[in-house]
Amino acid sequence: MNSSRPYTMGVRAERAERTRRAILAAAVTQLKGRLRSDIRLDDIAAQAGVTVQTVLRVFGSKARLFQVALDEVITEMRLTFEQAEPGDVVAAVRTWFDHYEEFGDVVIANLADEHDRAVAPVVRIGRERHRERVETVLAPQLARFTGARRDQVIDALVCACDVYTWKLLRRDMRRPREEAEVIMRMMISSILEVE
Repeated sequence: MNSSRPYTMGVRAERAERTRRAILAAAVTQLKGRLRSDIRLDDIAAQAGVTVQTVLRVFGSKARLFQVALDEVITEMRLTFEQAEPGDVVAAVRTWFDHYEEFGDVVIANLADEHDRAVAPVVRIGRERHRERVETVLAPQLARFTGARRDQVIDALVCACDVYTWKLLRRDMRRPREEAEVIMRMMISSILEVE
């Protein structure tokens, strides 16, 4: 009879891990498509096929669940962005557009709601990551710039590659993605050619 106990504990642990993954996947999906302030634990629980009490038992709080889910989203974004080698502008723009096509609308909505203390850290992290991404993926092109001029060029590139630029091209001007990518590459090239 004792031999069944390790099996039972293993099955329980596996079941608990499956539940945890289902809840986390639901939270990640919700974060990708909706404002954090619009997401209810009921929505996450229903999508995961569990109760709200189970969500809270597994993660402790809504804030903790969102932090873990945000970490997952950031990891996914990092993997998408790593598909472009430093210096490859075409691949860099493609990965920005991949990201914006999936998350752009919710990012724009979060930016509009950044005064909310729950949203502000997400927006801050997004801005920091975007600037880091510009500096990393365009590092070979930026190598010839120094001091204040380098800072100006990076600022200009951050603006050219920003989600608002994507929004203007894709949502407001209704440009097809391929054409919008060409325009963003033109802006990057123009900025980098200036001495």
